Amino acid sequence: MSSSEQSARPGTIVVHSKRRWVEFFLLIVAWGVGYSGYLLTEINMNGAVPANWKVVGGVWLGLIMVCHIVVRIFLPYADPMILPIVFTLNGLGLAMIHRIDMAGHPNPDRMTNQAIWTLGGIILWAVIVVWLKDHRKLQRFPYILFLAGLVLMLMPLLPGIGREINGARLWIGVGPFSFQPAELAKVLLVMAFASYLVDKRDVLSLAGHKIGPLTLPRARDLGPLAVMWGAAMAVIVWQNDLGTALLFFGLLVAMLYIATERVGWVVVGTLSFAVLAVVAYKMVGHVAVRVSGWLHPFDNFSENFQIIMAQYG
Repeated sequence: MSSSEQSARPGTIVVHSKRRWVEFFLLIVAWGVGYSGYLLTEINMNGAVPANWKVVGGVWLGLIMVCHIVVRIFLPYADPMILPIVFTLNGLGLAMIHRIDMAGHPNPDRMTNQAIWTLGGIILWAVIVVWLKDHRKLQRFPYILFLAGLVLMLMPLLPGIGREINGARLWIGVGPFSFQPAELAKVLLVMAFASYLVDKRDVLSLAGHKIGPLTLPRARDLGPLAVMWGAAMAVIVWQNDLGTALLFFGLLVAMLYIATERVGWVVVGTLSFAVLAVVAYKMVGHVAVRVSGWLHPFDNFSENFQIIMAQYG
């Protein structure tokens, strides 16, 4: 049934209308949270409302409403919670970065740069929403999505633009702007994994070899996914980004369970994680430092500064 036929039903129109109005009011709340954070920061630091308070509030509200209109036109059945949550977190983040800027840190333009990234993200999101009317089309390109994600993950290793911060080479910098391409790569890799699992769901669930109580998929079915995941994990570990490695490991296990409904994957994943965690603790000094900081954060202030500040916060 087409979307036009669904919209022709009176009941569907009512539900559709309510969902979008729920999103509208939640977006007003999200705008108020971020904007009030900005104003409170200015009042606390300078004792007065900034002269450009109308411009800042109007521009921020305008961007939010533009996104809402795009959703109303092109994604009429979208979840009404997602966009308000995104703008709430983004608004709070901008207010907090503005507070850091006003404290006189080395880079006083963090909020401006972050606002530019936010605008760029909104434009990119709108282009994708308008261009990609059916996300299921992406299921045809799992390997292309994987290669694109892998290229993004490798970009910080390029000379000239790659940046190493606190022992991890995760950033690229162009002029005054820098970002972690792995954040985009995560989305592309998840889409690649999901596309492959949707295509191979039946054979992964039904065909396989039985080992005790567990039934494992055939190597020729699981192999391509294992290669994609292994390559991504190798790059992540090479970059010393072990937090992202843990995220991807858990994500793959969860996706395999959702696709196959086999509890065995949860068991295998948990046991594998335990083994790999012990190996990483013994062989990677960075992991041992993190574990020590988690168990005894106040024993080394300079080493565990972020953990201590988080506990005070």
